[in-house]
Amino acid sequence: METPKTHASAKISPARHIAKKRVLVLEEHPLLRYGIADCLNSQPDLMVCGETDCMRDARHKIAECKPHLLLTALRLGPGDSLEFVKCLKKERPALLVLVYSAFEEILFAERALRAGADGYVMKKAPKEELLTAIHEILSGNIYVSREVALRAFKRSLEARSAEYHSPRASGAIENLSDREMHIFHLLGSGLANKQIAHSLNLSVKTIESHRENIKHKLGLGSGRELVARATKYMEETFLPPKPIIGGSKKKVVRFPAA
Repeated sequence: METPKTHASAKISPARHIAKKRVLVLEEHPLLRYGIADCLNSQPDLMVCGETDCMRDARHKIAECKPHLLLTALRLGPGDSLEFVKCLKKERPALLVLVYSAFEEILFAERALRAGADGYVMKKAPKEELLTAIHEILSGNIYVSREVALRAFKRSLEARSAEYHSPRASGAIENLSDREMHIFHLLGSGLANKQIAHSLNLSVKTIESHRENIKHKLGLGSGRELVARATKYMEETFLPPKPIIGGSKKKVVRFPAA
């Protein structure tokens, strides 16, 4: 009787190795930084290659860790994240940058992309959106929210029709330049000209010149009106609404001076 042939055992191939993309996290708050790192490290295709809490140290970390993507918080206090991104992209054009922030997306997403960032995510967004943004950028795309994308598309359509195109409304905060917006925020945070000048490493005279330009663009008649407008903007933008009980006043959001 012929002995039945045994089947050769199936060759088990080793698990396919997934090349992980390297991410550097720039965030000044330790708990938030560690939480982001833990979230990214739990992904099969991502790894946090370094963490830092300041822009100065970030340059050394980038040279050391060689990340594919920098995830950085947007700061408008001492130090200017938008200027940092501009300089960084000139030095390392291949480095991908994702900015995340609590600052109003409608005003700052476009500014961040103009500075060279590849995407913008709000801090209040769920972690799934952060991961989506990272994967989109690593795939060669840019990322902003649907609302911002539709707004930009609508503006581009309007701009193509020159006969119907009109300049932006006078007095709109969107008319401010990046530097003017930065100073506007600091004014609304309670800083005086001298403090702002020291924080941004500029002269007091330069800050005064920027203040005049901001007043003109916003259609304001005095420095007092400018400070009041900036303070109100900061309160409405960055403080959660509270029920009015006994006429309690809101506190001004303050950025520390350098």
